[in-house]
Amino acid sequence: MNDKDITPIVIDLTSQNKLNESWLRLFGYGVKSILSHMFGETSIPVTVRGSKGDITSFANTLGREKNYLTSYKKFGLDNPKTYKNKSLLDRAVSKFEGKTGLKWPFK
Repeated sequence: MNDKDITPIVIDLTSQNKLNESWLRLFGYGVKSILSHMFGETSIPVTVRGSKGDITSFANTLGREKNYLTSYKKFGLDNPKTYKNKSLLDRAVSKFEGKTGLKWPFK
């Protein structure tokens, strides 16, 4: 697969269709795709549109999601490091949802 085969992911946090079910499905798919590429250590073209605060909150929450999943895979669910990362993720999700009015696609 080469760069021309990769479909860019565009997440528009300013979309007027945020409550539309198909938009929410695309949002969840976009986040899932970004995370899978982060773990595969491959790059994928991603564009996130929105206010600076929305984009910062999205990036922070995505990073916390990755940290939690990494900790879970490395240490297991009952490890204190995993609990800490889950707590940090929960706070980031709460801030993201409050800032953007969107539900984070994973719980």
